[in-house]
Amino acid sequence: MHQLSIVAHIRAKADRIPLVKSELEKLIIPTRGESGCLQYDLHQDNRDPAHFLFFERWESMESLQAHEKSPHIRDFQKAVEGAIESFTLHEMTRIG
Repeated sequence: MHQLSIVAHIRAKADRIPLVKSELEKLIIPTRGESGCLQYDLHQDNRDPAHFLFFERWESMESLQAHEKSPHIRDFQKAVEGAIESFTLHEMTRIG
């Protein structure tokens, strides 16, 4: 199976940016320690601080699915409930 690349766009509500940023940052260390995680990098838009982006690489779909069920993802979802304006996930395969 090919490695899986993920591009996740997260837009915080304007009045919740600090909360969302803090909670996103909490995901980095535990996720990088997960089996199958090859890369997990968080970015914040320089012109639009409400826009965050994760660039991720996973060994397989199974490793991504395990990540999505992890306790730290569940904790994140609870912590930011009502603070996220939009969330878009793109599952991609590197071709070159």
